Amino acid sequence: MSVLAKLASGQGRSDEEPNKALGRELARTRDVAGIREIAENLWHEDAKIQSDCDGVIEEIGRNAPELIEAYVSDFLKLLSSKRNRRVWQAMICLSLIAERKPREIFENRETLIRAMEKGSVITRDNGIKTLAKVASAEETYRRELFPYLLAQLASCRPQSVPQYAESILCAVNVENAVAFKDVLTRRFDELSAAQQRRVEKVLKPV
Repeated sequence: MSVLAKLASGQGRSDEEPNKALGRELARTRDVAGIREIAENLWHEDAKIQSDCDGVIEEIGRNAPELIEAYVSDFLKLLSSKRNRRVWQAMICLSLIAERKPREIFENRETLIRAMEKGSVITRDNGIKTLAKVASAEETYRRELFPYLLAQLASCRPQSVPQYAESILCAVNVENAVAFKDVLTRRFDELSAAQQRRVEKVLKPV
């Protein structure tokens, strides 16, 4: 039986729970054929089925990212979607597999950056996380991407500073630690007490 019958749209429902349940089930059973069917239907002509499959793939990735890494090219293509939800869900999926597919993502870094610059807060937040993980994978990637990450940390809204700092930390090394600290120090007074505590926690191991 096709797994599409288990999608929210296949059950005549408008909530996300059937898609999340299906994603967890496919991850738990490691149903490669079922996951492949979901991935193929990311491109279904019915927008409701597309959206459902986006949700299922994301849930699989949250539970077993190795089961969705083969679809990195699909997620990269989806960053150019005209539908904002599809863009940010694709970026979440990329953030979940970035450590597994750094080369493919690095080669498409301009596509990610374009999506981040015109996308939602969710797209930007997960784009930072994705690029930081890629930067941490290889020194060549770090040298290329870290200046961009640092610029985002320096210019983002104050409430995003702790989250960006936490995401970028994985790409910090002895060569760029001073620059990382300097940006956070300059922004420290803009932050609330709770935000400052989060930043202090990030800085402790640097």
